[in-house]
Amino acid sequence: MTVSKLIFTPLSYTGWGSLKHLVPETMKYKPGKILIVTDPVLVSLGIVSRVIDPLEQKGISVTIYADIVPEPPLETGEKLVQFTREGHFDMVIGIGGGSALDLAKLAAVLAGHEGNVASYLNLTGTNQITKKGLPKILIPTTSGTGSEVTNIAVLSLESTKDVVTHDYLLADAAIVDAELTVSLPAKVTAATGVDALTHAIEAYVSVNANPATDGLALQAIRLISSAIRTAVLDGSSRQARIDMSYGSYIAGLAFFNAGVAGVHALAYPLGGQFHLAHGDSNAVLLPYVMGYIRESCEKRMVDIFIALGGDIANLSEDEASRKCVQELKQLVRDVGIPNTIAEFGIPEAALPKLTEDGVKQKRLLNRSPLPLGKEDIYAIYNAAYHGRLIEPQANTSAK
Repeated sequence: MTVSKLIFTPLSYTGWGSLKHLVPETMKYKPGKILIVTDPVLVSLGIVSRVIDPLEQKGISVTIYADIVPEPPLETGEKLVQFTREGHFDMVIGIGGGSALDLAKLAAVLAGHEGNVASYLNLTGTNQITKKGLPKILIPTTSGTGSEVTNIAVLSLESTKDVVTHDYLLADAAIVDAELTVSLPAKVTAATGVDALTHAIEAYVSVNANPATDGLALQAIRLISSAIRTAVLDGSSRQARIDMSYGSYIAGLAFFNAGVAGVHALAYPLGGQFHLAHGDSNAVLLPYVMGYIRESCEKRMVDIFIALGGDIANLSEDEASRKCVQELKQLVRDVGIPNTIAEFGIPEAALPKLTEDGVKQKRLLNRSPLPLGKEDIYAIYNAAYHGRLIEPQANTSAK
């Protein structure tokens, strides 16, 4: 029997209004000086003040660092880590989407290490993380990345992305309060929501999937697929926001332990080369990757179709798995995300370079139930460019 290793964030508070646990949780560490890593938009919206005000009332000195951007480049991480080292903080709190949370993790851990951030990157770094660093609390304001429960910080490079990863990057506490997502714009709700759905789907078909992650992944698919259209159309819907929040959270638990694969591997170059938002990159590629690998995980695709609300009565496994792919493509379209990479302004001439960088993502590709080589990756990008669902041909490297 295969042995599975399961890792979870030490402590999580979830549910509407769970932000009330921030101060008691923070006071356990008796910090005198806290660094808040966040998005400038959240500062302007007043959401960050909901974190800062009760902390300052306890006499804690709080410094806001909001010099971050979506899909943060390596240089942004380098600047933040240096700022944290020079500030001599006692704790880091990250509040925002995946970019803010990833950077908060990076700052908390690498502030206690020597060398630049680049030397700790997965693909090219040579330094090892050896210290836990500062205590950190992570508070997501989107329902998408699952960063609050993972040990990964993603950074954009010149033409692709890379990660810093170690269990020391895990939050000491995560606070997942759906109330903080109500002001999220429809476009961001859609992109981050499909990102979370992709986490769950890829975790379920991953070669590292196990019964524990399967349960989490399928429930995440149920919650997200039933709520995402409402959340996009009516962001004030409390139940839709709660379902999306829980769905994103447990999808994060699923993919952190089972891993993501081909969709994310091909999404990284889109973000790196064209600065396409990570959620949009995953969304536009999702049906094409899943359609391409369908036969390698047909029974699991049927399970996913059922979790999406599909009716398999009188359908064969082949038919149901094909309907699953069509449903994914329709869902992406329904929430307003383009179904082709051409619609994002990406030229066909870019496909070879995208393929070249996609092949490098071995950490992710190794989890795919269907091995994806260079020809396969090019075929998927080409399909996503032209909007045609395809399956492997006899002359591809997958056969």
